[in-house]
Amino acid sequence: MIVIKKAGPENIYSIQSLAEVTWPIAYGSILPQQQLRYMLDLFYSKAALEEQMLQKGHQFIIAFDNDEPAGFAAYSPKSIADNNTWRLHKLYIDPNQQGKGVGKILLDHILSAIKPQGATALELNVNRHNKALGFYQKTGFVITGEEDIDIGNGYFMNDYVMEKSLSPA
Repeated sequence: MIVIKKAGPENIYSIQSLAEVTWPIAYGSILPQQQLRYMLDLFYSKAALEEQMLQKGHQFIIAFDNDEPAGFAAYSPKSIADNNTWRLHKLYIDPNQQGKGVGKILLDHILSAIKPQGATALELNVNRHNKALGFYQKTGFVITGEEDIDIGNGYFMNDYVMEKSLSPA
């Protein structure tokens, strides 16, 4: 049975471990190994995760299957001034847990948390070649644009911007 729990700084090691397992599968055929390592260090260092949790207001959740971390997600309002549009920053599932509905359970949990707060849309960025694109389209997200984001060190994230319209709670 999948159980969703709110995550905080005490869960950073679990989040890092899941990222180390999921990223090579998600991006190994898309990004050069050096960029993959650079991005993991940039986004998943202890300092980076603490900043996301404690300063940027990203709410992390972890899905557990029989007390073992199976996946995680992070989300927040798009801006302090706009509580209508929310951002899905991260959604990664342990490769051994994929295909079991864990991603959908995490997404549904987020939707049920943000709708009562006035959310009318959930948006995200996804690499244009990431196989997760199909998952997002299947769950109601549509492509609204493209972005090439300079993340330093000569690397770019080549993403689609996607949005899911939400009916009021």
